[in-house]
Order: sequence, then structure tokens, then C-alpha cells
Amino acid sequence: MRVYVAGHRGMVGGAILRRLEARAAAGERIELITATHAELDLTDQAAVRGFMSDQRPDVVILAAAKVGGIHANKTYPADFIYDNLMIECNVIHQAFAAGVTRLLQLGSSCIYPREARQPMTEDALLTGPLEPTNEPYAIAKIAGIKLCESYNRQHGTDYRSVMPTNLYGPGDNFHPENSHVLPALIRRFHEAAQAGREEVTIWGSGKPRREFLHVDDMAEASLFVLDLDKPTYKANTAPMLSHINVGTGQDVTILELARMVARVTGYKGRIATDPTKPDGTMRKLMDVSRLEGMGWRAAIALEDGIAGTYQWFLDHQNDFRG
Repeated sequence: MRVYVAGHRGMVGGAILRRLEARAAAGERIELITATHAELDLTDQAAVRGFMSDQRPDVVILAAAKVGGIHANKTYPADFIYDNLMIECNVIHQAFAAGVTRLLQLGSSCIYPREARQPMTEDALLTGPLEPTNEPYAIAKIAGIKLCESYNRQHGTDYRSVMPTNLYGPGDNFHPENSHVLPALIRRFHEAAQAGREEVTIWGSGKPRREFLHVDDMAEASLFVLDLDKPTYKANTAPMLSHINVGTGQDVTILELARMVARVTGYKGRIATDPTKPDGTMRKLMDVSRLEGMGWRAAIALEDGIAGTYQWFLDHQNDFRG
């Protein structure tokens, strides 16, 4: 089985690639196909067409995307919607043109409305306005779901979509300005512990609740969904509501998260909050009952996952200087 992993150098794509490499080493007949951005620009239709025609994969896993934090999304909205739409259109259509019948597309929890009822179920999709700061990216990810569904309905393909909650783990972005909340906290508390600072202040009241999924769990869930037999998958989804949430089903407050990170990094000082800074959405939790009903549940406890991620940060911290 020839498997093309698009986005294998990203955090999620890399974790999926590691799982597939382990399967191949254990004796499964898997031949992996990858290409760097320098080797293949996924926004270039002709290049993707040629690649798919030459490589002829049996399965495609689409983990490639243009991603960024709030600042990047607000500054470059046209880039985010265009690049992600092009990546999805090119990979999905050219996979179909090359005869690929099995494909897995990875999305994001930002597809759901800003005011979606908690926890967010799959049928909340398209029921209200999106969060304005990342609407272009969310629109592109919704389009990816609908592309997969449309090819399934018209051409009888087996293209599936999984929507993860907030991800973290090895390969994360620890940039001091552009990283997400968990890697940002790991870096801040590490530096505070090293400098012997007496206090670390976190933005907002510390009361908002967030859910976090380790990237290795996400990789396992992705392959679990990809491997589901057709009757099981169809019995738990609908032709026009086919995406599946992936998460832990549990959340923590930002203050609880900060305390976990402090314990892991060895920070002994005070943790203060700054209620003058915005809290953002008070809760974002995924309903994962659909996936759990099919037999998969996250295995990595949050504090254990943070500890492993911190060790990865220590091993690679020279890459994050500046």
C-alpha cells in the first residue's frame, strides 16, 4: 500500500509519519511517499497533478496547511484562505484524478461557530457566525470537508475528515510571539525558572477553559479513522455530516494549565493573572462521543504529555532562541 503523507514536516504530519514508519517496521506492507515544499508546492495545480500521476498513491493523508496564530490570521487573511483552499482543491481533486479512493483530510475545531453550544458536536457546523480572527482559515477547512463529501457523493470515493481540538507535543512552535498558549506557557515558565523570577503573570482572569490533545494521540486517532471499515464509518456519520471530532472530552482552566506547566518546568514562584487583558471565548470543548462510540479514546494524560513536550523543548531549545 503506497501512502502519501502531505505535510509530513509539520507537527501532525510528522507524528502520523512516525506511526506509519513503525507499522512498516513491524511488517505491514506500507510504502511511504513524502515531498518537501521545495520538492512540491501544493498550491501549484500542475505540479500536484504531475506528482499524483507519477507516484500513484493508494491512500492520501492531507495534513498540510498554512497555519498561524491570531496575529498572522489577522494580518494575512487572503493568504490563509487562498493557500488553504488551493492545497485542498489540488490534493483532493488530483488524488481523485489519479485513482485514489481513500483519503483522510485533517481540519480544525475553528470550523465551529463562535457561540457554538458546549461541548461542540459535529452537527454544530454551519449553524452560526465564525470567530472573526480566523474566519478565512476556518472557511477553507469547512470547504475541505465539503470537498471530501462531494467527491464521495458524486464519485463513490471514501474521503474522510477529522477535526482536532487544540494540539500540542513534539514539533510544536515555541516562538515567543507566534506560538499558541501551551507552548508559550512552557517557554515562559522555563525561562522564569532559569532566571529565578518570583512571579509570572498570565493574560486574562485564568478562568477560560480549553481542551488539549497530544499530537501522538491525534496521529493514532487519524489512522484509526482511516482504517475503519466502510460499514462502521457510514453507520456513525452521514453523507453531508461526515467529519469526526478528535479530542479528549476534558478541559482545564488556563490557570490550572499554568500550574501544571509550572510543576513540570520546576518553577516555584507565584502565578498572577491580569484581568485587564482579554479572556477570549470562555470555553471551547469538543464533543467526542461519535469517535468514542466507534472505539477510540485519547490515552495521554495532559500533565504527562506536557512533561514529554517540555523534554522535547529542552532537547531542541537552541532552535527557539530569539
